[in-house]
Amino acid sequence: MRVLFLSALLLLAAAPTASAAEGWSLAPAGGSRPAFYAEGEPGTPLRDTVSVTNRGQRPVTVRLSGTGAGVRIAFAESRVRVPARTRADIPFTVTATGDRTGELVARDRDGRRATVPLRLRAAAPALSALTVEHVTVHADHIAYELVNRGTTVLVPRLAVHADGLLGPVLDRAPRTLPVHLRPGERLDLTEPWPDHPALDAVDVRLTATAADGAHASAHTSARFVPWGAVAGVAGAVAAGGALMVVRHRRRRARAGGGVDQPSRTEAELTGAVL
Repeated sequence: MRVLFLSALLLLAAAPTASAAEGWSLAPAGGSRPAFYAEGEPGTPLRDTVSVTNRGQRPVTVRLSGTGAGVRIAFAESRVRVPARTRADIPFTVTATGDRTGELVARDRDGRRATVPLRLRAAAPALSALTVEHVTVHADHIAYELVNRGTTVLVPRLAVHADGLLGPVLDRAPRTLPVHLRPGERLDLTEPWPDHPALDAVDVRLTATAADGAHASAHTSARFVPWGAVAGVAGAVAAGGALMVVRHRRRRARAGGGVDQPSRTEAELTGAVL
């Protein structure tokens, strides 16, 4: 587990802000800090030490706790007995997912209370990352998704390339897309391709880039077949085959002297003229 140490919050006020109960006090350890100030990545446990100083003539027992919405505080010891004229240093860790405020609280058995302010700043590192997903080729366009996987707003650039059986059939240089992709956002986008090959098998690759080194690519395959033309050719082939069958049966009928009546009947059903 990575641990970051808390840094001092420098204030111009001369008087400390830590409140004190009669005979004992609560304050940040290691100097005259008036408050705890922590800064680190969201969710990272941060460590520091709080001091309970007993200036009285008798021992004192205090119970430590922490307050603050969205703040988790864990003490090495939550119940501390401090002898007379002695200081006890108690380590603790604090975790927060964003900018938060709170306080450390100490109470003795008589109900007296002392507090120290706590200020947290969760500074997420800038990360530029994106992915290209779900690429599909349609009749006149290419559909795809862009996903921002980082922590910064991205203005992506897109390059498109496609290779057919005989070589490149599409090669579009990188260009800036008219979108601002927020962290965690997913956008469904399309790339027009009305002049795709009529008959070919192609491999399509989309490459997206953005500032600070973000780079991603994805590819898919597609086949273009002119089904209308194929249907026409198939019909012509079928008609030609039927005509050949008719002609063959006509020749058999003539060779048999008109005896092959079933053949003549089938030929007439095809529409042939005898």
